[in-house]
Amino acid sequence: MTMAHFRTVIANKRITILITLGVVAALTAIVVYFMSPAVQPSREAAPAKPSAAAGIDLEQRITAFTRGFGERGGYRVPTEQERLTVTQGVALLLDGDLEGARNRLAEVDFTVQSLTDAVSGRRYAEVADAADRKDRANRGWGRVYVDLGAKPSWIVQVPHPVADQETERLGARVLRGTPGGVMVLAGAHRTAGEGDAADVAHRTDSVFHSVIDELMKRRLPGIQLHGFANESFPEFDAVVSTGAGDRAVSDAKVLAKELTGEGLEVCRTYARKCKLAGKSNEQGLVAAEEKLRFLHVELARRIRTDDDRLNDVTEAIRVLTRRWVES
Repeated sequence: MTMAHFRTVIANKRITILITLGVVAALTAIVVYFMSPAVQPSREAAPAKPSAAAGIDLEQRITAFTRGFGERGGYRVPTEQERLTVTQGVALLLDGDLEGARNRLAEVDFTVQSLTDAVSGRRYAEVADAADRKDRANRGWGRVYVDLGAKPSWIVQVPHPVADQETERLGARVLRGTPGGVMVLAGAHRTAGEGDAADVAHRTDSVFHSVIDELMKRRLPGIQLHGFANESFPEFDAVVSTGAGDRAVSDAKVLAKELTGEGLEVCRTYARKCKLAGKSNEQGLVAAEEKLRFLHVELARRIRTDDDRLNDVTEAIRVLTRRWVES
C-alpha cells in the first residue's frame, strides 16, 4: 500500500467516525426531546391546581375590618329602602345570581367580591359596605359572607364584634369549618350609634336584622355569638340558650354536650334558669315566631381570649353545623 493510499483510507475512516457520531448525537437529541414530560405529544399537561397561598386568610380579613371600630361614632340607622335594597341584593346572591346581586347592591354603595380562604380552600362571596373605605363616611352596616361552593344551609351571626371581644374571630372560624355557611357580621361597635341604635341584636331597623330575617324566611337555622365578662357569671364558661323559642332544644343539647366535652362549664337554659339567656334578642324573637331553630350562645371572656379555648369552642359548634347541613 502506497503512502498516498494509506492516507486516503485514514481520512475516509475519520469521516465515517464523524458521521456516525453526528448521527448518534442527533438521535439522542430527538429521543430526549420526545421523552421529556413537558413536550410529550401523547400527554396533555394537567391544569395547575389553585394554590391556597393565593387566597386570603378570612379570619385576618374580618379582624382587620373590625379592628377599626370605635365605641362612639361610625353608625347611621339605614332607611327602610336602604335595608330593603341590601336584603334584595343578598337574596339574589343566595339564589346564585352574582351579577344581579352586584348591580342591586351597588345602588346603596355595597360591593360584592369573590374570595378564596387560604385556610379552608373554600370560596366565599363578601358583601361589604363600600362606605367603610377611608374616603367615605362610615355607615356601619356590616358585611355578609356566603359560601359559594355549597347550598346555603345555616347562619352564624355576630352582632357585637369588638364589644364582645373575639366573637368576630370565632365567627370566622365557625364559618370556614363547615360548608354551606352564611355569616352576618355587624359593622359597628354596639355603642357606636345614638342610644342603642347600633345594638343590632336588640333592634329591627338594621341591615343586620333585615338580612337575617331574609335568611330565616329560607328556614335556615342559626347560631348567634355573644360574650360576657368573667365576673358576670363566674361559675360558668358558657350559656347555651334557644332564645325566646324552644324549637332548637335538641340542637342546644348537642352543643352543650360538645362544649362540656371540651371542658367548659355550661349553663343550659332549657334545663334551668340562667343569666344571659337572650330571651329579648330580636332575631331570636323572629325565630320563635316562625318556629325556627335558633341558638343564642354566650362565652366568658377567659374562653374568648384564649386561642386554644376558642378552637375548642369552634370544634364544638362544628359538630352542630355539620348536623344542620345533614338534616
